[in-house]
Amino acid sequence: MISENNNAPVLGFTPKGLFIDGKWEESENGKRFETINPSNQQYLGDVPLADEKDVNKAVNAAKKAFPDWSRMPIRERAGFLINLADRLMDNIDELGMMDCIDSGNALSGMKGDVNWSSDSLKFFAGLITEIKGQTHSEKSGHLNFTRRHPYGVVAKINPFNHPLRFCAEKSAAALAAGNTVIVKASEQAPLSSLRFAEICEEVLPPGVVNVLTGDKICGDAMVRHPDVRRVGVVGSVPTGKIIAKAAAEDLTHVTFELGGKNPIIIFPDANPKQAASYAVKGMNMNRQGQSCSSTSRVIVHQDLHDAVLEEMVQLVEQLPVGLPWIEKNELGPVVSEIQYKKIKEFISSAQKEGAKLITGGSSPEEEELKNGFFIQPTIFDQVQPEMKIGREEIFGPVMSVFKWDDYEKMLSVANGLDYGLTAMIITDDLKLAMETAERVEAGYVWINSTGRYLGAPYGGWKASGIGQEECFEELMSYTQIKNVNMRW
Repeated sequence: MISENNNAPVLGFTPKGLFIDGKWEESENGKRFETINPSNQQYLGDVPLADEKDVNKAVNAAKKAFPDWSRMPIRERAGFLINLADRLMDNIDELGMMDCIDSGNALSGMKGDVNWSSDSLKFFAGLITEIKGQTHSEKSGHLNFTRRHPYGVVAKINPFNHPLRFCAEKSAAALAAGNTVIVKASEQAPLSSLRFAEICEEVLPPGVVNVLTGDKICGDAMVRHPDVRRVGVVGSVPTGKIIAKAAAEDLTHVTFELGGKNPIIIFPDANPKQAASYAVKGMNMNRQGQSCSSTSRVIVHQDLHDAVLEEMVQLVEQLPVGLPWIEKNELGPVVSEIQYKKIKEFISSAQKEGAKLITGGSSPEEEELKNGFFIQPTIFDQVQPEMKIGREEIFGPVMSVFKWDDYEKMLSVANGLDYGLTAMIITDDLKLAMETAERVEAGYVWINSTGRYLGAPYGGWKASGIGQEECFEELMSYTQIKNVNMRW
């Protein structure tokens, strides 16, 4: 399916409808919406626009499937997840290309998402025997013990930057714990979630996984449904606040993985080339910077400022921008016209507020890219904390460079936002690295490294989230404790 020319490969996939109770259905209102290829604005297909009635049907299906799924022998349930993981890998080329074309992200990264999703399903399947309680006794004839029970119906609401991965990976812990799941696919890139549903149709019992496509009306109905007792959300801070308010009305348990405005702190002893490389890698440019963990604030010591900035410019100007299904390209388009205009507004505001545009800021000039939502990787220097570009999440390929010379003031800048998702520290001074890691306000910290590994808790502080994911704690978060106190 890989194409080495400008024509997008034909997906050969037609959305069947909403996936509810192991069957395909149209939305109750009969409405559909289009999804397009952000590289050229070509029509890819249309999918149902789910509303409250569709959510009710999905919840009822998940509720009906819950008793058998939750009471299934745990090794049997683990076997279903392992089978699902294997089926994802059987379809890695198709799923990776589907996300590449529908979301605009580079093909290599989207195939990597399929791998991560498969690994996550197997990881949580392997942990399933660790869903245990505790026991203690205060005297003879007494036993106090706890059991962990699944919640029941779990709602998962996902964004566009990892369409397949967030659909599959973010369902894994909930399913392993014995819950049944309703997934709301991203509006901007829904196709791979529906293809995932087709694989679930082949592998899982009906109603265990249900997939809906829709807008905020669908998501709101999922959160507010009285039979949904657990919600997991990946999205922006404003979206998270809206969902938190809705969930609070029924005291529904919610976890959030939300946005970030993450710092990379570069100390004067760092190697400029290495520091610049970490800064650019940390931006996740193969997703056009559309990643909540992107290190978009480069806070570099004044002694290294010029050298690091020079290296960063060289690196980003060498990044191949182009059609994402051509494997040599690392940067495709941003996901939609709305996102494109939002990023361009940030670039304009930065220039108006006095930041210095060093490179990028415009769209590529190649003829084959003119109809897509492409933005060159962009670097601003002389950014100040009070600037819009210095304090708000952009979710695009835009990096802001800050200069520092006072450690305490630097930490104040690094910690001076409501966000607290990730941070990166570049130094060979172990004591300084550990002190800064201790004091930086973020849930996930890198020291001279990038990337994540499965099993390590990932989650934000402050407005960047509630709860940890990709780890044992996530599995436990999809269970509730029952204490039993007995005497004889």
